[in-house]
Amino acid sequence: MINYMPSVEQLLEALEGAYAPNTLRSYYSDAKSFVDWCEQRNTAPFPLTSGSVKKFIEHMQLNYSYSTIRRRLSALRRLNGLLGFEDQTFTEDVYLAIRKLKRAKSTEQRQAVGINEDLLIKMIEAQPETLVGKRNRLLLSLGYDFLARRSELVAIRSEDLTFTPDAALKGIIRRSKTDQYGRGRLVFGSERSAKLLKKWLRLKPKEIQPVFCAINHGRCLDRAICDRQVNEIIKQGLVRVKRYARPSDLEVSGHSLRVGAAQDLLIKGHDMAAIIRAGGWSEPTTVARYLRFAQHNIWQ
Repeated sequence: MINYMPSVEQLLEALEGAYAPNTLRSYYSDAKSFVDWCEQRNTAPFPLTSGSVKKFIEHMQLNYSYSTIRRRLSALRRLNGLLGFEDQTFTEDVYLAIRKLKRAKSTEQRQAVGINEDLLIKMIEAQPETLVGKRNRLLLSLGYDFLARRSELVAIRSEDLTFTPDAALKGIIRRSKTDQYGRGRLVFGSERSAKLLKKWLRLKPKEIQPVFCAINHGRCLDRAICDRQVNEIIKQGLVRVKRYARPSDLEVSGHSLRVGAAQDLLIKGHDMAAIIRAGGWSEPTTVARYLRFAQHNIWQ
């Protein structure tokens, strides 16, 4: 049987620069899952057929959410077209499989629990007095202040941040999930973040531009941390908080700082338009889902 993964890898390399790195990683992961499944059944993965896609949907239904399966199907259709094959999956069999999937599973994505400011401060205070701990204090603080996504946080460079005359901070998010062409988004940090940044810049070598650089054996490296590491920093920071009401580390994710900051802005009286601008959202429905829990607390 033909091994299709080298062709997929070659295609994804050609797409570099036209698509976000996270999108290409997702395409690769989705394609590999499908190709591996097809190889186990001794069937050709491409071109996609109505029968293979229907059975793959039924297979995934056991372990994956509705949103994950729909995303994977969309990626496979996209790759099928890019490989030069005609799409044969817009059939009644596939349509009915998706309908059954939708009825069997909840279509709502699991909401990450927000980390609000009171808990954020506890997490910052709980960080150890080490090089890693001081970097992570700043990461937690800026992640909340900037309402930043994981990829946006790790991409911040020293030149993107400026201290303001009122002892606070402003910065620029140069590129994001909803800003693929790099128009940029102006963001503002608190006096707390400004103080943490000054302390961190005294420790980080000036020639290293990534603000959240990797650290190995007590030494800063000239590369940014991986965006997936932000999840672990948040979870570990939460676990360090003792004798304080907090969610489980299983309930939080890389989005939790962003969610908590948006909820706090709503509670302070900011309108939806201001919150959308602050977080760089493109869809009001996404923000509404984040804020639903905060609204519930307001009216209690």
